[in-house]
Amino acid sequence: MSDPLVGRFRTLWAELAGIGRDPATGGYLRYAWSPAELACRDWFVAEATSRGLAVRADGNGNLWADWVPPGVDPASPAVVTGSHFDSVPYGGGYDGPLGIVSALLAVDELREQGFVPARPVTVAAFAEEEGSRFGLACLGSRLLTGGITAARALALTDAAGVTLAEAMRAAGADPAAAGPDPARLARIGAFVELHVEQGRALVDLAAPVGVASMIWPHGRWRLEFTGAGDHAGTTRMVDRRDPMLTCAHTVLAADAQARRLGGHATIGRVEVRPNATNAVPAQVHAWLDARAADPGTLAELVEAITAEATTRAASDGTTVAVTAESDSPLVAFDSALAERARTAVGSGLRVDVPVLPTAAGHDAGILAGHVPTAMIFVRNPTGVSHAPGEYATDDDCAAGVRALAATLAELAAK
Repeated sequence: MSDPLVGRFRTLWAELAGIGRDPATGGYLRYAWSPAELACRDWFVAEATSRGLAVRADGNGNLWADWVPPGVDPASPAVVTGSHFDSVPYGGGYDGPLGIVSALLAVDELREQGFVPARPVTVAAFAEEEGSRFGLACLGSRLLTGGITAARALALTDAAGVTLAEAMRAAGADPAAAGPDPARLARIGAFVELHVEQGRALVDLAAPVGVASMIWPHGRWRLEFTGAGDHAGTTRMVDRRDPMLTCAHTVLAADAQARRLGGHATIGRVEVRPNATNAVPAQVHAWLDARAADPGTLAELVEAITAEATTRAASDGTTVAVTAESDSPLVAFDSALAERARTAVGSGLRVDVPVLPTAAGHDAGILAGHVPTAMIFVRNPTGVSHAPGEYATDDDCAAGVRALAATLAELAAK
């Protein structure tokens, strides 16, 4: 007999699947405040409203859809769940939207079961989680919690020079309302984020879902390599001060140091000036993403990469400047909440639920410093994320919905 929840998931998922998808690659272009992301937000408002949820946007562009049954105090601390719609360039479709679709379906499941929460249940959609447009990940949750000032956030620019303030204004939002929202934060009694797994741990464990224990500390650093622009044909090799050579060495050093220390280091974005085939570059900007299981190892990793870049720059006749753009500390999720989630998920699905760490950042990681927070992962058979190969089966997604519904019922019952 077919599972009706699988059918409901397929139907709802199909409504989002085409928004912002690049037909040539199958990847998604859903940058924050872009037409594609705004279309996803409009879809969310329509779906939440059709379920009788009260939808509102806060001053930071985060959306909140409240399920408040009669007799429940709407101001009481809510059980909140959700994720984000924005993507990395040409990213996968499950990272973010799966958590929102699953949240809406979990509300449907609870209602179908006749469950009536004793406090509000809220579905949230956060703004600019990936940081792909304005360079700072989890921007909506950072603004909400005061992790970044409104002045700094609104001045951030995208590749075209558009500021966050201008993008918000173009979308009909008032940037003057951006900033910390202690009243909204105080109304979050607990936060549970469902997310596709970004790795293959659940595949190896033969488990459809898991619960997170922690998020590795991680950050982003901008590397500015400066040399001397010159003619590619007439400048002797011995006379060159080529910053691309320094950058290339640093890319290799980052890989080697990450492997040595058991961390992760990636230079996946580079900008070259003047970016001409027949010119020795004058300047190269690169961005380092570094992660490790503990703060000490992360610091050692970044220091080692910086030292290698500096040494190579001296040899090449170039200079390098390293600037930290974001820093996310180690996040240990609330152990009591994680255990309640694990117990609820296990009883709901009749499976053993593994607890595992992740090296990926999430809005849950930002909120964890302020409210009890947990995460549920859904198995990804490819292990691929931030790329079109990212995937979860419909059956596992339905299991994720049931896991989330069981967790929400456990947390909202009293």
